[in-house]
Amino acid sequence: MSLPRTLSAPVDHELVVKRSRFLAHVAPVTDGAAADDVVTRRRKQHWDARHHCVAVVLGARADGRRSSDDGEPTGTAGVPMLEVLRHRQVTDVVAVVTRYFGGVLLGAGGLVRAYSGAVTAALDAAERRRLIVGRRTLVEVTLDAPHAEAGRLEHLLREWAGTHDAAVGDTAYADQARLTVLVPPEKVSRLADDVAAATAGRLSPVVGDERIVDVPT
Repeated sequence: MSLPRTLSAPVDHELVVKRSRFLAHVAPVTDGAAADDVVTRRRKQHWDARHHCVAVVLGARADGRRSSDDGEPTGTAGVPMLEVLRHRQVTDVVAVVTRYFGGVLLGAGGLVRAYSGAVTAALDAAERRRLIVGRRTLVEVTLDAPHAEAGRLEHLLREWAGTHDAAVGDTAYADQARLTVLVPPEKVSRLADDVAAATAGRLSPVVGDERIVDVPT
């Protein structure tokens, strides 16, 4: 099952409906505290606005969700915004829509369309600007080798990664060189076999934890 996507950078969009301005700001966040910080900054930046409605989705599986109507009629702002994020399959994001009232009442349906539309338009802009990135699960595998062999092995691992949908990390140097590769789970055993063949069985990779990695889409 594929993982939800996320943003690589914040994106903004302004929607005007019957003279009311809806300023959407959608930003990547790592946790609830970071989301709260984004909301606080938007409130300070637009201190004279009437409403700052919020939707937050968190977690690798997008299972952490919350929203706020911030004074708008219940169910007309935060939940519709949250539904857009859910439908677009994004996570670790906060959406804040700031409303400047234009003097014309929009009604419940109009508010739902405006708040959800503002977030939709912001995400559309993010898609056009290639700010939405995919995610996948990789396993961190390390290989300790003598310094004299590090260059050859790093070259070998980079070639291997290029043909096995993996990624090579930075090499750390201490008593030995520690090379790191992020490997699709189903290819870990293949890497172990190929390292053994390349080193005549002298070196064995150590399998670490799984990591969720952002990848361009």
